[in-house]
Amino acid sequence: MSPAQRLADARSFLFVPGNRPDRFAKAVRSGADAVILDLEDSVPAGDKAAARQAVMAHGAELSKLDVPLIVRVNSDSSAEWAEDLVAVGKLEGVAAVMVPKAESSETLDRLHTSLGLPLLPLIETAGGFYAVRALAATPGVLRLAVGHIDFMADTGMTCDAEESELAPLRFAVAMATRWGQLAPAIDGVTVEATDDQRVRDDTRRARRFGFGAKLCIHPRQVAVVHAALAPTDAELEWARRVIAADAASGGAAVQLDGRMVDTPVVLQARRTLALGKGPRS
Repeated sequence: MSPAQRLADARSFLFVPGNRPDRFAKAVRSGADAVILDLEDSVPAGDKAAARQAVMAHGAELSKLDVPLIVRVNSDSSAEWAEDLVAVGKLEGVAAVMVPKAESSETLDRLHTSLGLPLLPLIETAGGFYAVRALAATPGVLRLAVGHIDFMADTGMTCDAEESELAPLRFAVAMATRWGQLAPAIDGVTVEATDDQRVRDDTRRARRFGFGAKLCIHPRQVAVVHAALAPTDAELEWARRVIAADAASGGAAVQLDGRMVDTPVVLQARRTLALGKGPRS
């Protein structure tokens, strides 16, 4: 399977700070479907150059461990942007670029043309929210990701425990993803790194919005995310019964447990069974 297809199927994207090369191998061996070598928010301003150097020094070696590597560069409005792109252009083994505070399809188009790599734009500003359809339609964009922490900072929003105020953001990203025929969107981080229940609840919310993956900030979150994205035994059993009922009826609408089973319900059942198989290998 190509690196791009593996990223399209990935359920977990684990961040590791670019200035912490001592954590690189542990992140790659964490079980995450993809690892993000971060040059942006997790790296202090004074360590940006050292982070670039560390990522360039270790990237080729890490890529041999057979986990897709992504580099999150600094935003195009930062002083680090140009140097980050030069570094990524020289880096062996990188599978994609994560673009923070994405707002311009023109910028993404130039970036893709220059580097020839798939892009994962982060929607984390009001500008990104209003440009999300254009971003989804930009050549080279593989998946959209939500950066809700930065979004709240940009907009001055505060949220309740369920982050209900952010439902319009997640809905917009989900609809742009479908409209642009992209791989399922990636939800933002859960900052409570060791609170498994919160990670589980956040991941299940993401799945209800149609998202297919989540950003992680700690290796222990990975297994929780994978389990929460997978269908439950009851959901799989329902899906199998729907498929069986559809087959028995020859494709005609039929009732199952008092509910109508027609083409949309069958499609939902097939998606549930596909989720139960996990990523393609």
